[in-house]
Amino acid sequence: MKTALLPAGIMGWLLAALPLLCFSQSAVKKKTGKKPNIIYIYADDLGYGELGCYGQTKIRTPHLDQMAAEGVKFTQHYASTPVCAPSRCMLMTGRHGGHSYIRGNYEFGGFADSTEGGQMPLPENTLTIARMLKGAGYATGAVGKWGLGMPDNTGSPRLQGFDYFYGFLDQKQAHNFYPTHLWENEQWDTLRNPVINVHQRLRDDETGDAAYNKFKGKDYAMDKMGEKAAAFIKAHQHEPFFLYLPFTGPHVSLQAPDSAVKAYAGQFPEQPYRGEKGYASTLYPRSTYAAMITYLDSQVGKVLQLIKDLGLDDNTIIMFSSDNGATFPAGGADTEFFNSNGGLRGAKQDLYEGGIREPFIARWPGRIPAGSISDLISAQFDMMATFADISGIAAPPSDGISLLPAMKGNAAGQQQHPYLYFEFPEKGGQVAVRIGDWKGVKSNMKKNKNAIWELFNLREDVAETKNVAAAHPELVQQLEDILKKEHQTSHLLEWEFVNPKLIKNK
Repeated sequence: MKTALLPAGIMGWLLAALPLLCFSQSAVKKKTGKKPNIIYIYADDLGYGELGCYGQTKIRTPHLDQMAAEGVKFTQHYASTPVCAPSRCMLMTGRHGGHSYIRGNYEFGGFADSTEGGQMPLPENTLTIARMLKGAGYATGAVGKWGLGMPDNTGSPRLQGFDYFYGFLDQKQAHNFYPTHLWENEQWDTLRNPVINVHQRLRDDETGDAAYNKFKGKDYAMDKMGEKAAAFIKAHQHEPFFLYLPFTGPHVSLQAPDSAVKAYAGQFPEQPYRGEKGYASTLYPRSTYAAMITYLDSQVGKVLQLIKDLGLDDNTIIMFSSDNGATFPAGGADTEFFNSNGGLRGAKQDLYEGGIREPFIARWPGRIPAGSISDLISAQFDMMATFADISGIAAPPSDGISLLPAMKGNAAGQQQHPYLYFEFPEKGGQVAVRIGDWKGVKSNMKKNKNAIWELFNLREDVAETKNVAAAHPELVQQLEDILKKEHQTSHLLEWEFVNPKLIKNK
């Protein structure tokens, strides 16, 4: 049973962590011409090594590779946490894991349409990126996977600053790329797909194409998202717009249009996947996984081309990243075969590099130098400050910094984080801190609230194989001091795993 924890001073904490929007048009910096359009594209469970421009050799991603060639590629950029819903919350609110209102995948309801309940919703009047930009005169849209509330609660996208939403509201529904419905604002949009139970494994007597075809439909979710994203851009091409585009690939289930799978079939050794580790069965699991990433890439290509066709290229910044690292072994996804996390340790659900280090590409012709690379240590909770800078408004309080100087190649003018803080209450309870080249990790803190730190030098050991904590007690103490400073008590008992003795004198 889920248990609420209401610590003393919670209202003050909420006000500090999630301030209400108080911006007015007077806060907007006066600029000549139309404010720049902002498009932020977000993949789902895409690993650091799954794009060609980040070293991938088996999966084709020509449009994202071209986007990197025409813009800047960040090499030390992090998701705020290693799973879906809290990562999206931290992106939207500019808060790290020790301050965020949502810190884990807190589920309501079930997988069936009749029990669709979504995840823990954002509180009323949360200061989101969308609300901030709406106050600055932007049309705001979100197309893709939300995971932060439903139409019947405070987390509905249109109650959180978005003028328009289309896609999955409940991330459990997003396990199926051929759903019976998606949501358009608060309305159910019926698709031409049968009811598919993607979590039902095949029986021993189910063989042949028919057994696998029952996991297919007519309307592929990413196609519908691409169509709605294009419609939003066209509808708002004459005014500043912000489009948040969290596509659902390559999160399992392994499902892709037949034409996309055929483009890879026969290139890899593979055996049919029959649902042994959950999610939909498929005849060609490796080919399907590769196809999903290439299909995502093709959707990015369509956005890039549309912006060019509408004459918006020079006044539109387009960014791309992912919510967390590639999946752990599940649903037939063979991320080891593809070196999905680029040789980094860990995967989704881990605060090791493989769970949180992500691709981050930004393209803005004439403003961002083509083919540039930034080694700036940064995180997705920096996006609120970055978007404020791009739009010419004063940045609200957050845990982030603007990355715009680094994007533009102005290393001397770029603010630096003294450290990055990460906190994740699932998979045993984990904390991580990045200080320059150093990275500290604590694990299994729910069982051992006094768990010791592991310490790694990422410049010399990016795979985090050599724990050198014993040789650097002064750094270990610094990590402990940062933990004491950055952890704020959660409103949920399930998310509170840090030793209270560490923060009693805070």
